[in-house]
Amino acid sequence: MRKTAKGKLIPYMMWPLLLTAWWLLIDALLLLVSEKAALIGLIATVLYFAATFAMYLLRRRSILKDYVAFSMDYGDVQTKLLADLELPYAVLDSEGSILWRNTSFDGACGRATSGMNFRDLVPDVKAYSLPKHEAEERVYRAKINGRMYKVVMQSQDSPEFDTQLRAISKATSVKLQKTVSVYLFDETEVTALRQENYDSRLVFGLLYIDNYDEVLEGFEEVKRSLLTALIDRKITKYMQNIDAVIRKLEKDKYFFIFQNRYLPWIQQDKFSLLYDVRSVNVGGSSEVGVTISIGLGVNGKNYEEGYESARAAMDLALGRGGDQAVVKDGEMITYFGGRSESIEKNTRVKARVKAHALRELVETKDNVFIMGHTNPDMDAIGAAIGVYRIVKHCNKNAYIVLNEVNSPIRPTVNNFLGNPDYESTMFIGAVRARELAKEDDLLVIVDVNRPSITECPELYDIIKQVIVLDHHRRTTDSVDDAALSYVEPYASSACELVAEILQYIGDGLKLRPIEAEAMYAGIMIDTNNFLTKTGVRTFEAAAYLRRNGADVSRIRKAFRHDKEEYLQKARSIAGMEMYLNDYAFAECNSDGVESPNVLAAQIANELMEINGVKASFVFTMFQDLVHISARSIDELNVQVVMEKLGGGGHMTVAGAQLGGVTIAEAKQKVKDILLSMLEGGELK
Repeated sequence: MRKTAKGKLIPYMMWPLLLTAWWLLIDALLLLVSEKAALIGLIATVLYFAATFAMYLLRRRSILKDYVAFSMDYGDVQTKLLADLELPYAVLDSEGSILWRNTSFDGACGRATSGMNFRDLVPDVKAYSLPKHEAEERVYRAKINGRMYKVVMQSQDSPEFDTQLRAISKATSVKLQKTVSVYLFDETEVTALRQENYDSRLVFGLLYIDNYDEVLEGFEEVKRSLLTALIDRKITKYMQNIDAVIRKLEKDKYFFIFQNRYLPWIQQDKFSLLYDVRSVNVGGSSEVGVTISIGLGVNGKNYEEGYESARAAMDLALGRGGDQAVVKDGEMITYFGGRSESIEKNTRVKARVKAHALRELVETKDNVFIMGHTNPDMDAIGAAIGVYRIVKHCNKNAYIVLNEVNSPIRPTVNNFLGNPDYESTMFIGAVRARELAKEDDLLVIVDVNRPSITECPELYDIIKQVIVLDHHRRTTDSVDDAALSYVEPYASSACELVAEILQYIGDGLKLRPIEAEAMYAGIMIDTNNFLTKTGVRTFEAAAYLRRNGADVSRIRKAFRHDKEEYLQKARSIAGMEMYLNDYAFAECNSDGVESPNVLAAQIANELMEINGVKASFVFTMFQDLVHISARSIDELNVQVVMEKLGGGGHMTVAGAQLGGVTIAEAKQKVKDILLSMLEGGELK
């Protein structure tokens, strides 16, 4: 094979010949001194060139041979060093086949890997995972032969080890144009230490008994002690399973800490302590079971942040009605439980305190803006009107933000529009509200606790002080910086909460009849004519509104259906289907119906009157969104189902809105959720 010199070797070998030019220049200078001296110099230059050229021709082959021998020896040393390197190393072709590997690589893999494909050896590295471009580097972590490695892969167009790869090419008859170098860095110990550090982190927990006083009222003094002891025993035994340290803060409040290593088990167990405590019974007149709420703060940067996360999780659990566990890991929040209905509180102390606080806030402001959720229903409008009366009673300016008057609320709103007893600015749109609002005004949000779905979300950003009056369970994006928050999931409606507050405002505040009727209608609609979510306080609120002039006959006439809506309701019920033998699915055609989402809610209520139906789901297309109305009695928490679709609500009344899907696709989403809950043991 013919060998030719190249690179920097050529000028190195030819430099004696190149000096001839220097001697010719000297000869030219000698000519200026003497012709005889110039002739002697020329003869010497010619003899020098001839001798040098002869030496170059005679010794060139020998020099190249010695150079190649040195290169081969150097390559052998390089290959030996690479082969004996403790760092596992291999060379792959562009398809992932192992062309060459050192001894350490086979040792790391626990077998001879010659000819194997690296993707078969490490399944985590797929075909598309190999680096393709020159100098591209990719890093993976994989388990090989029982140990954890960081896999570093580098692509190169020009081979990094010429001698070695030339031998590989000759042996395999493969022309190597692109190769991938693979390095394995053993991280087993580092990974184990990192996992141990993660597992040893402390998880902070709070545990509250939701209805301690309400349950104990039905027991004798002796049995109260026994019940308390049984509850403590259940809690203590459960905490022993996770090696937790628990301390009782108050008669119904506990604080505990445990290591992060037990958190996956608790989540897989779905916080069975919730159900264990609920099953405690020593016999008594109380028919209400004990329920608890748990809040966990996970992966806080320090102990204080972990505890604050636990408190925030507990606030969410209580705000959603209790009887559930909430895990807060940074911004990620996970819910467990929540199968039982919220317990109605017998005391009105909280309502009185909230009423006094609300009045104090209103009296410090000149302008108060009131708004509910988008597409407001009678509960939102009724509650807003009740708050409007409180503000006007304090001689302050009040504005109810309302963008569109839909059919369910039109009869009520028309009673106020053009009424000489009310200002023309009682109802304003979102655009006008943004123009009037100032930072030091007051914003009251009713019948919703999520700013993103209010009539004017921008007001929440403009106005600094916010009051929330709502009966829906809290969600992840609920208002968390309210100056006053009165969120009670046990309440039947926002109108019920506002009616209680009205009774404690003082100074002889009295509702006008049309205002009382608006609030009474809100309670009627949200309770399906007092059939769902009604308690003692619901009827007491209704009685208060009746005393203020609410006429039930006028309300019934105002909210009767027209013929087309009634026929559409009948068609939807007739076309329903059953899923998993327990869940009713129906569609509501929106053609010719002004507010199909409201009609869908009514259809969902009607379906629950059918024997054997555990929950109903009604779907309708409205304003390019699929609206889902979900209802149940006590066998399914429909709020959990709707939250998985981005919605929310109550255990028995919930809903969601889906964009970019058809009704058929929305149905399938709900079916998939129900099936997964059934397989996961979340359904009865």
